[in-house]
Amino acid sequence: MTKEKTSGMDMLSGSMMGKILKFALPLALGSILQQLFNSVDVAVVGRFSSKQALAAVGANAPVVALLVNVFAGISVGSNVVIANYIGRGHPERVKNTVSTSIAVALTSGLILTGLGLSVAKLLLELMSTPEDVIDLAVFYLRIYCLGMPFIMLYNFEAAILRSTGDTKRPLFCLIISGVINAVLNVFFVVGFGLGVAGVAIATVISNIVSSGLLLCFLMKSEEPMKLELRDIHIYKEELTKILRIGVPAGLQGMVFSVANICIQAAINSFGSEVVAGSAVALNFEYLSYFLISGFNSAVMTFTSQNYGAGNLKRCRRAYFICMGCGILSCIVLNSGFYLGRDLFILFFTTDPVVAGYAAQRMKYVLLLQFLAGTYEISGSALRGFGHSMTPTLLTVFGTCIVRIVWINTVTVKHHTFFALMMVYPFSWVITGSIVVAAYFIVLKRNFAVSKGRTQ
Repeated sequence: MTKEKTSGMDMLSGSMMGKILKFALPLALGSILQQLFNSVDVAVVGRFSSKQALAAVGANAPVVALLVNVFAGISVGSNVVIANYIGRGHPERVKNTVSTSIAVALTSGLILTGLGLSVAKLLLELMSTPEDVIDLAVFYLRIYCLGMPFIMLYNFEAAILRSTGDTKRPLFCLIISGVINAVLNVFFVVGFGLGVAGVAIATVISNIVSSGLLLCFLMKSEEPMKLELRDIHIYKEELTKILRIGVPAGLQGMVFSVANICIQAAINSFGSEVVAGSAVALNFEYLSYFLISGFNSAVMTFTSQNYGAGNLKRCRRAYFICMGCGILSCIVLNSGFYLGRDLFILFFTTDPVVAGYAAQRMKYVLLLQFLAGTYEISGSALRGFGHSMTPTLLTVFGTCIVRIVWINTVTVKHHTFFALMMVYPFSWVITGSIVVAAYFIVLKRNFAVSKGRTQ
């Protein structure tokens, strides 16, 4: 079997810049489109239902993140393990990992469905969801959770394809399902007046479509990526490797959610106008972050394949290319958003006070967001080397513990919006410094080990 048939992209030889861009940009575009489609959910229910329905959908965002992040993180493990086996030239192990990944996806999805249905109301009560919203929020979350098996299936299927360099087909499926979601939102909410139930049902159906399309692609793939439904089961060795990489990544995502809830609580203390302004600016931060995220996946996959093939120089080159492209693209996009802030903010609000706070957050946070790329891309490169716990612990310290301490010390002493917003660049600098240092320490050790083997 040729190398090209084994993977959708030859990451082990030739020029890297073009291949990395070909890998990262569709992935970033897919995430951006997903965010825009999520905005359609909010816009439709906000314009054609009630403010309580709008709040019910919005209140569930951190709950869904808490439920999904651990198992979504495990899909990162599938990406790394499969890419590493491709680099090592172990087709049978690739096939076993594909089978294991799908089995884990279905199992985790069923677990999340049961968990979501049983604790939906408890979680929303713990978040102090308003009385006039909580019943709708619980109703929405329980319907949403019925689609968890398909959400997990898509995450793992996309991770499998990304391990070969294929980011176009997941993007294609995301576009199709996003359009279906938008159309069904209007159909259920506007046409039948189903409110939050209509939005949730549309989301479930669109997830079924996206996961079903990727499943068909995998079933029609060439060996060893081809999925045989009758052979789906868990291989213990592959599962262990997936969990060793994926669980720390998932736990990191969960801790992020907790830290973000703490920051949101601090923002809430400044009043509704600050909350609204911050929420407006956050939309631009999401879109910019997805560019960094695309290069995260690129550096992890390219590093994993080349590390498996024993080519550390290409690993190092992939790191520098992804770091440079990720940071530069973030600076360019965020600068554009900030320069055109008056126009962009108008898409969300015409209130001058709210717009003012949105502009402040864009100045203090958005323009410095490129700093987040230093630890995100370095952490992903470490995971490509098989070191998942190290970036998790360092990132949890730098972006979670540091932020919580800042909120309870600096923000308490200087209760201003500026003081609170400074928690972001401060934590980014600390986290970036220690994770970048960790990357070069690990890289140096790997070069030393490789040199020792050749002597």
